[in-house]
Amino acid sequence: MLSPKKTKYRKQQKGRIKGIAGRGHQLAFGTFGIKTLEEGRLTSRQIEAARIAVTRYMKREGQVWIRIFPDVPVTKKPAEVRMGKGKGALDHWAAKIEPGRILFEIEGVTLEVGREALRLAAQKLPVVTKFVVRRAYSGN
Repeated sequence: MLSPKKTKYRKQQKGRIKGIAGRGHQLAFGTFGIKTLEEGRLTSRQIEAARIAVTRYMKREGQVWIRIFPDVPVTKKPAEVRMGKGKGALDHWAAKIEPGRILFEIEGVTLEVGREALRLAAQKLPVVTKFVVRRAYSGN
């Protein structure tokens, strides 16, 4: 699963996600992609599950790009622990995403295979997504 090798701080505050994607909102590498329509946090497990769904359906042909990286540490206190006594230990890593962000891109497969592969990936994610196609795609 994806996680940073090194970070400046071990723990981070939750923060808010507001506005629309200013970067990463257009296809840069592949022909097809999925774009999120709402904000949220995707865990490294969810990203990995979506990646596996795409590569399995494509039967290892074509190429996949993951356009997000889980770099936000999420902490959690153990079950049935009283309030106070500091912030919990690191539980998992997450990626903050805003509306319009491209999550996955693929190339080297037909439109039908690409659409179905990314539909399967979108089912693994907790946000509403939209299938997008490169403007110059001719349908070879």
